[in-house]
Amino acid sequence: MVHKILNDKPTKLFVALASFFVANALIAECIGGKLFSLEKVLGFTPHPFTLLGEQGLTFTLTCGVLLWPIEFVMTDIVNEYFGPKAIKRISYIAITLISYAFLMFYVAIQAPAETSFWTGSQKDAGVPDMQLAFVGIFGQGMWIIFGSLVAFLVSQVVDVWVFHKIKKRTGEKHVWLRATGSTIVSQLVDSFIVLFIAFKIGKGWSYQRVLAIGLVNYTYKFAMAIILTPVIYLIEKGIERYLGSETTKQMKNAAMGNES
Repeated sequence: MVHKILNDKPTKLFVALASFFVANALIAECIGGKLFSLEKVLGFTPHPFTLLGEQGLTFTLTCGVLLWPIEFVMTDIVNEYFGPKAIKRISYIAITLISYAFLMFYVAIQAPAETSFWTGSQKDAGVPDMQLAFVGIFGQGMWIIFGSLVAFLVSQVVDVWVFHKIKKRTGEKHVWLRATGSTIVSQLVDSFIVLFIAFKIGKGWSYQRVLAIGLVNYTYKFAMAIILTPVIYLIEKGIERYLGSETTKQMKNAAMGNES
């Protein structure tokens, strides 16, 4: 029984996709505390601009956005071959494990630090207190964590719904439309939910500021959704070669609820 399951190609594909999906989501949450300048990454000098009355805006983004576009590509791939129930299952697993990870971060932060060696062990490297550094990296605010998890869950549901609405109208044609379209809509939802919960409710930001910064973040996500569209075609071609055209067709029909 076990060998049959482990040797089944669709099962192995699902395990691989689900594992990468969950790991990617967890890593994105863990590195989300660092901000970076998109302009500098692209070799440009940041030029502050004004949007919706908010001054001094630049494309300063959380490192978490480096991985979230990939997460939504994976959502579309799993959706294509395994259907919405599979996406919901791995999304719940991801949220559970992220919550568990942050619980363990909290436990580790509260554990008494070793002061005779560890606390000052990196002083020569410019880190005078390792405990404070550890808290600064892993001790994200609860509103940010909560906002991120809610945004992730809601955006996944939206992505699945839009994906299947488009696919019912287009059938197997226009992969780019259902993949990119669902990602563009779900990323819009994701961008504003996390900011609203974490900074409007949690920090008292104005709606104007939330909207302005949300639009800046969404501009990046929108561009990445377009840029990554060819990747979906490459992944689908690889999956079809791995599974075979007949199995691929059967799985796509089952994912749409058309399994006989």
